[in-house]
Amino acid sequence: MPRYALPGDAGLDFFCYERVVIPPGERHIFHTGIALEIPQGHVGLVWDRSGNSNKRGLKVLGGVFDSGYRGEVLICLLNTTQEHITLAAESAIAQMLIQEIEEVSVMEVKELSESHRGERRFGSTDV
Repeated sequence: MPRYALPGDAGLDFFCYERVVIPPGERHIFHTGIALEIPQGHVGLVWDRSGNSNKRGLKVLGGVFDSGYRGEVLICLLNTTQEHITLAAESAIAQMLIQEIEEVSVMEVKELSESHRGERRFGSTDV
């Protein structure tokens, strides 16, 4: 069952329930056996656990669960390393944040308003 590890944590931890070995550069889809009813106006966002991503090289792929989805929560992890990664049964693999969303109107315009950033791209705000 997903759970918060500590009071005040933002994300619900999800777990694997059997030992899994993920080869280098490969993905593994974890079946959680869990289905959620996320409240209308909210979304479930699955994120890396910092220890898995920073220390082990595991990256969550995908991970947007809309409020209308009623199927099983599947979590896909990518092994970004050159080593096999073994996850023991009961390992926390990812975390889901439930966040309020705001719907916006999409419209076509001929030009956009000015901003300080303008069209400067990746890395443009580095000092």
